[in-house]
Amino acid sequence: MAILESTLDPRDAVYDFTLPSGEPWLHEVKRGQIFRILDLEGNQAVDTLFYNSADPQERYSAQDTIRAQLNLYLGAGSVLMSNLGNPLLKIVADTCGRHDTLGGACAAESNTVRYSLDKRHMHSCRDTFLHALTHCTCGVGTLLTKRDIVSNVNFFMNVPVTPLGKLTFEDGISAPGKYVEMRAEMDVTVLISNCPQLNNPCNGYNPTPVRLTIWEAQ
Repeated sequence: MAILESTLDPRDAVYDFTLPSGEPWLHEVKRGQIFRILDLEGNQAVDTLFYNSADPQERYSAQDTIRAQLNLYLGAGSVLMSNLGNPLLKIVADTCGRHDTLGGACAAESNTVRYSLDKRHMHSCRDTFLHALTHCTCGVGTLLTKRDIVSNVNFFMNVPVTPLGKLTFEDGISAPGKYVEMRAEMDVTVLISNCPQLNNPCNGYNPTPVRLTIWEAQ
């Protein structure tokens, strides 16, 4: 997909935060604001969910997004759709080129099935999502439960689909300083797990921090 660079300067941002690897982030992005995720050290997967802040029963839908884009992957120009068929955000700049919609979030169960029983205890994105939802006392955090964790976007993650329709987890296509920028089409609450996965190459076997930046509506 096309590479499209941003003209925004981080010095003009209203919010700027470095999220350590393996940690959650729950934050609202207002309609019209621009939200950037920057891969600081390269090859880091960023598992992300989006909810309508006014009614979190409306949330990101992988199925509706794929159908609307006629593409399994996200990039510049892609619109992230809700389960009610409404645009949540639009990707307005992207220097990575492709983002995954199918790989989902790692979990204790998938770590066990894919790798071995002794990997079950390892921290996972599903656990990170649950921790953020059950321990947050602000925003929509008190309204959401594990039932609200749906199939997520994996920014920067490389999950090719084979000719037989199977998924494979490959080395990332990102690099230090690559980023994706989205414009919120409604007030959205963003839930991130900065993936801690050590058992496949989605993080280069070395999870690293990402930088999260927000600008006011242009």
